[in-house]
Amino acid sequence: MDYLQTQGISLPRLGLGTYRMQGDVCRAAVESALGLGYRHIDTAEMYDNEEAIGAAIAASRVARKDLHVTTKVWNENLAPDAIRKAFDSSLKKLKLDHVDLYLVHWPAKTMNLPAMFETLLKLKQEGRTRAIGVANFNIALLKTVVEEIKAPIACNQIEYHVMLDQTPVRKYLAAKSIPLVAYCPLAQGRAASNETLAAIGRKHGASAAQVALKWLLDQDGVAAIPKASQAESQQANLDALNVGLDDEDIKAIASLPKDQRCVNPGFAPAWD
Repeated sequence: MDYLQTQGISLPRLGLGTYRMQGDVCRAAVESALGLGYRHIDTAEMYDNEEAIGAAIAASRVARKDLHVTTKVWNENLAPDAIRKAFDSSLKKLKLDHVDLYLVHWPAKTMNLPAMFETLLKLKQEGRTRAIGVANFNIALLKTVVEEIKAPIACNQIEYHVMLDQTPVRKYLAAKSIPLVAYCPLAQGRAASNETLAAIGRKHGASAAQVALKWLLDQDGVAAIPKASQAESQQANLDALNVGLDDEDIKAIASLPKDQRCVNPGFAPAWD
């Protein structure tokens, strides 16, 4: 497994996304992934599955030092006291004494960025999270956080896949040596049925989804967290790491439409 080094942590390039997985299904999925060798689990307060993930981690017997766990605070809880309360709740549900990465899940119009990051930094200084970061932040917000507040963010987690161009954000993050963590990396299943990707896959003995995932993971500074509840899909995503794309493949992928957004950022109050 490849890792990205960021703000003192080693972030596995391939992780397991858990959005819309809950209860026993979520627990079984995480146990399966850990058994297959995944060491990066992504969750959030809003997913309502931290308890299931905590149970799976406890049952797995994977050494804590070998595991990377990301969780996130929802955008209704961005006041300093609310962040602390949300963090305490997440940690308790996960049955952990610290998380590896704590993210602001979505921006909010009412957020006070300096106060937010002062609180997040205190959690880091207390050793309760090893690193802090953001998700769904556009370039304007990133500039405020990175250049004005000078917060040591370890990543920006955003929707990114073969059908959505994120070049401006990716270039900004790369210039600041901040990883991009791609959610919806398979375009919520659309990649799997794309004929261009399927044709590339046939050339390499791979699936269209594996081609889409490897395209992301071949990019410097990019990690991906595909959601997969079945062991077969989890293994297929791991096997994508072995696919070798050539220049002709990259050119074909570049020709795909790049405006296919799966998650409407309009539901985040502060997104312009």
